Amino acid sequence: MTVVLKSVSIENWYQCSQLNVKPEQLSVFPAPVVYWIAESKYVEEFELRAIYSNESLVGFLVYCTRPDQDDNYWIPAIMIDEKHQGKGYGKAALKELIQMMSQSHCTRIMIGHRPNNVIAGKLYESLGFHRISEEVIEEEIIRLLQII
Repeated sequence: MTVVLKSVSIENWYQCSQLNVKPEQLSVFPAPVVYWIAESKYVEEFELRAIYSNESLVGFLVYCTRPDQDDNYWIPAIMIDEKHQGKGYGKAALKELIQMMSQSHCTRIMIGHRPNNVIAGKLYESLGFHRISEEVIEEEIIRLLQII
């Protein structure tokens, strides 16, 4: 499966804002894409990418271009539109993003998910993200991918 991560721009921001998760997933992905687009205008290190497959928009993600105080680079959000879930786009997009981030001298990538988002937890584990604590921090399970 091949996906392409394209910058969110004047040409595609509105289409990105129309992406949705399934209604039953709103508790695990409560912030709509338009929220992330707005927040990126005020959080300088947020970089947005639209996830495409064969020129079709299938999802959206946010990653940080600068590390936190512990040298961790974060992926604050990744979502696949409800019409495209279960087809491998999330895994392919994360692989592409990890590759891209590792080329910029990033060695530690952090990602979080809600405790009841079992599918996300299994996906992140399959890519090498390990849970860093048994406790839930700010309503999320935090995972780390150490890149060597």
